[in-house]
Amino acid sequence: MSQALVRIAAGWLLGLMLAVAGAVVAINIVNNTVASPQQPVREYLDALKSGDGGRALGLLKAAVPPSNAAMLDGPGLQSSASRLSNISIGDPEERPGNQVTVPMDYTIDGSRLHTEFLLQKTGTEWLFFNTWAFVPSRLPTVDITVVNGNEAQVNGVPVNMPNGRNSFAVFYPGQYEASLDGQYFSAPATRATVTSKDAPVAPLNLLTQATDKLKSDVAAKVREFLDGCASEAVKEQKLQPDCPFYYASNNRVQDGSIRWSVTEYPGVSVEPFDGRWVVAPLDGKAKVEALQQNSFTGAWYPLDEEVDFSFTTRLDVTGDTVKVTPQLSF
Repeated sequence: MSQALVRIAAGWLLGLMLAVAGAVVAINIVNNTVASPQQPVREYLDALKSGDGGRALGLLKAAVPPSNAAMLDGPGLQSSASRLSNISIGDPEERPGNQVTVPMDYTIDGSRLHTEFLLQKTGTEWLFFNTWAFVPSRLPTVDITVVNGNEAQVNGVPVNMPNGRNSFAVFYPGQYEASLDGQYFSAPATRATVTSKDAPVAPLNLLTQATDKLKSDVAAKVREFLDGCASEAVKEQKLQPDCPFYYASNNRVQDGSIRWSVTEYPGVSVEPFDGRWVVAPLDGKAKVEALQQNSFTGAWYPLDEEVDFSFTTRLDVTGDTVKVTPQLSF
């Protein structure tokens, strides 16, 4: 063989070797990037951030436990994922049975947290490129209770709370915030951070309180009732009207001289009790004025007395309607 042919053959061989080496390098690059175990994790995180629960669930291959699904799609899911920052996906770590764990570190509320995803090799594409998928699992849940309420907000989404409780299936990692911000009842926000499918999650308990708006509306109705009662007592000229207040006297009182007025209106406190909302006993003061005659001397002189009174009420709140029913005993 001539030297020219040898040089040509060597050139072809070198080119082939370089091509093979390049192909191997390219395959390794692909298997370490778009065909790596980290890729399904990246796609899963993207689905969470976009609020695409259907895609996220399909990627995670997770079963949904019996629960409320309000956090599995849309704004509630997006809110959960938006709380993650400084995300770092690490190198996969081999596990038996063609499985790997993919670690992920991230920050929520200033705390550095860690989650591991378990994936398995499912085959290859185009003979060289690996394919990976999450090992099937089951979604965790977050349990929420609310005192004397049947509604709440979770990650800003209004949710029903039958008998004051509910359980929500959730994706991980993420943070879920429950709160109540109603016109008449509210509860400060409380949060749960979910880092894995197995990590225990403490229940979120909403400690509901009556708002200042409710107390103000109840106080206005109590005031309206007492003013109306005093006015009716004057109209009927009674020292012992059908009211929380009364005055007992053995003296004769001149007709047309009786005047009742409320001098101190009760303070209002609304508290939970035995599964309902109650108004604490209402204490106040009223003043009666009249002209009375001494039964022994016959002399007329003014009556001017302030009396203490106390009564209870039944409170009913339906939607935007507040009803206060005085409970009087005679």
